[in-house]
Amino acid sequence: MLYLAQEEHNPILPVWQEVVVGLIAFALLCYVLMKYVFPRMEETFQARVDAIEGGIKRAEETQREAKQLLEQYKQQLAEARTEASQIRDEARAEAVASRDEILARAAEERDRIIAAGKDQLTQERESLVRQLRGEMGALAVELAGRIVGESLADEARRRGTEDRFLSELETQPAAGAH
Repeated sequence: MLYLAQEEHNPILPVWQEVVVGLIAFALLCYVLMKYVFPRMEETFQARVDAIEGGIKRAEETQREAKQLLEQYKQQLAEARTEASQIRDEARAEAVASRDEILARAAEERDRIIAAGKDQLTQERESLVRQLRGEMGALAVELAGRIVGESLADEARRRGTEDRFLSELETQPAAGAH
């Protein structure tokens, strides 16, 4: 009976040999985990933390650089706009100066053409007046010769008669104008 009692084991209480083997296995597992696995996990964790923090720092640095570049771009854009405005103003001033110069040259040319035209008209008028006076003098001498009945063929007499007639013509309009 004793033998039977030994064979019957209480299912609630573990067998002491199994407990010892379990404790040794647990201790060995803890030793391996603490010696090899946990340090590697810590290294991996630290590397990830460093990568994340480094990424954040790089992102912040990149953001600062981007802001600086944006400010430089804005400044260059403002300078370019100012320069473009100055160039536009200079071009307008040059255009106005060119226009004024062209207008001045055109006015000078116009005045020169008008003066030349007036001179030409005056010369042609004087030429026509001389020609008409000569023709009128010849007609007056011929008419006077018919009226008087004598021939005024003599050149000296004829010239004197023409000159007298023309001087009378010149004095009559002046006297009539007053």
